Amino acid sequence: MLQDKKSLRERLAHALCFEIIAVALCAPALAWIMGKPLLHMGALTAVISLIAMLWNMVYNAGFERVERRLGWVRDTRVRMVHAVGFESGLILIVVPLAAWWLSISLWEALVLDIGLLLFFLPYTYVYNLAYDRLRVYWAGETCPGA
Repeated sequence: MLQDKKSLRERLAHALCFEIIAVALCAPALAWIMGKPLLHMGALTAVISLIAMLWNMVYNAGFERVERRLGWVRDTRVRMVHAVGFESGLILIVVPLAAWWLSISLWEALVLDIGLLLFFLPYTYVYNLAYDRLRVYWAGETCPGA
């Protein structure tokens, strides 16, 4: 489906919902895996969430601009390109932060981030697919590709 231009308010709501669900799932899991207090991992998760939310808005605005310009249909292939591109950019931002916050090496932070990536790639895909379908429902649009 070709994407309509989204307002800043809609982009913020999209990103905020994505991050709230992600924090609720990840903070307790990371605290358990890393053997760190939930508050410590919750704070890191919240900071990463803020970074990810800002990156989400910037990345999606650019991706959708390219999508419209090239006339892409948001099929499975385009959704996978979208998810991989988003997560790749986020890795470049988050790995140094996690290494510093947890007092671990960049390599250990990268391995941890790869573990998170294994969660976030399908989560990003499924979340955006669900969002697009709900958006069509809310707006009463037709949605041939969702």
